Amino acid sequence: MLPGSAQVDSSLTLAKTIKGEFASFAVDQFDNIYILTASNQLKKLDAKGDSVALYNNVRNYGQLSFIDVSNPLRVLLYYKDFSTIVLLDRLLNVRSTIDLRQQNIFQVQAVGLSYDNKLWLYDEFEHKLKKIDEDGKLLFETPDFRQLFNEAFSFTSIFDHEGFLYLYDIKKGAFVFDYYGALKKRIALTGLKNFKAAGKYLLGIRNDSLIRYQPDIFLSGESALPLTLHQATSISFTTGRVYALKKDGLEIYLQK
Repeated sequence: MLPGSAQVDSSLTLAKTIKGEFASFAVDQFDNIYILTASNQLKKLDAKGDSVALYNNVRNYGQLSFIDVSNPLRVLLYYKDFSTIVLLDRLLNVRSTIDLRQQNIFQVQAVGLSYDNKLWLYDEFEHKLKKIDEDGKLLFETPDFRQLFNEAFSFTSIFDHEGFLYLYDIKKGAFVFDYYGALKKRIALTGLKNFKAAGKYLLGIRNDSLIRYQPDIFLSGESALPLTLHQATSISFTTGRVYALKKDGLEIYLQK
């Protein structure tokens, strides 16, 4: 079962299909599903697929770029075109809105929630990792990464996991930092889609294969995805479940 065994094999059983045209989705640790519809509504469904909450103001700041549900009590929405972060509560009510431009932050792709209810982001204009609070106040920033590493980065995802901060550049791999911005490890996992942490593993998709890496023992592996997942535009894994977004809906599989 995922993520414990980090195996994806032919023992998938289709449990449910949520029909519709969906732009994207995310799944939290309790198997609540957050679906962005073609009409730009954000719907929250419980593990049974029943509707829990609805957020209708998704297009207030343009196209939604990213959803972070690592903390189900604080759902993060990021709008890249307007450099705006919206934080929602568990019922998708607005907690706060942060216009990064008012903080003189203008070029950000990667944003993520912190374990202490703050936010991490990578400022591509200044080439700095920054931490801010819900009001957008700057709490911490690193020196210019070009000076630290003698190269520039384009991080597409950032997440806080088991005491470390992970930044991912699809061309250069994963970078693991402590909470003070010191690099602890660089992992050569390049070219991955749907890169995320699940349990003690890092997971991603490359060429119809699941790539998995266990950071504590430096162990990596690769498993072919079942044919039923090959047509998915996005895939997510939780313990015992695999979610596959396809053109006509979201398929939920049970992993034996």
